[in-house]
Amino acid sequence: MELIDGKKISNKKREEIRDKVDKIIRETGKTPGLATILVGKNPASQVYIKSKIKACENVKIKSFHHNLDETSSKEDIIGLIKKLNKNPEIDGILLQLPLTENKDTQDCINSISPLKDVDGLHPFNAGLLNLSKSWDDVIKKNILVSCTPLGVMHLLHKSNVEIESKTAVIIGRSNLVGKPLSMLLLSKNATVIIAHSKTKNLKEICKSADILITAMGKPNFINREFIKNGIALIDVGINRVSGKICGDVNFESVKDMNIKITPVPGGVGPMTITMLLENTLKAFYNRK
Repeated sequence: MELIDGKKISNKKREEIRDKVDKIIRETGKTPGLATILVGKNPASQVYIKSKIKACENVKIKSFHHNLDETSSKEDIIGLIKKLNKNPEIDGILLQLPLTENKDTQDCINSISPLKDVDGLHPFNAGLLNLSKSWDDVIKKNILVSCTPLGVMHLLHKSNVEIESKTAVIIGRSNLVGKPLSMLLLSKNATVIIAHSKTKNLKEICKSADILITAMGKPNFINREFIKNGIALIDVGINRVSGKICGDVNFESVKDMNIKITPVPGGVGPMTITMLLENTLKAFYNRK
């Protein structure tokens, strides 16, 4: 087994981002800014927000946090977003998901300026990604793409995982991970299969994978019966079991196999936050 060290790869990328921010400050006198919005007091969301604010400080990106009461209406959220859209100090806006009940999440996301949509969830940015013909196209257009899929691609690249002509199986079809990740892998000329809760013969499909990405949210579900030797296994799952964090992969059952694998924690998680910083930089360049 070869560990794909997300923390190490992430730290290296953050050093590059910090250098770019230093250059921007030096040459323009301006500092890229990221606004985060948290609705309510969800403990997990509070932890994520703190991590994002700390990461911003680490690379010298300005952080503007807004905490709305859980009783805030959709109109309250959209009203705040519209103010942030007009604020010239803010390059990126992140609405922490999930929202509390009875909130129209997509309406709120749609109110974010596409130029400041650092989560890549606005239909405009999702459309740009879907229309991209190649990886070069994605890079040249500086498209704002969902942070976790971007992080997965960076991990694969830095781990020397060959993508072109390989079979990539993604378990999960969310707008945040599965769908954008499938587009990114296609842009790298992979053959992509998306599996989900209604998929039959999941084991057989996973066995065909050269690259397997699981974003199921089912702790320890994927074991050695699902995979073959020689694959890259990216575990996006973050689950809490008996007070401990674990992924979708039963790590113990695969640790003696000849595979590359991301640990949980310390794999995809750090890269997701780092790609948020990267997207904030992209948004700064795009707006300027």
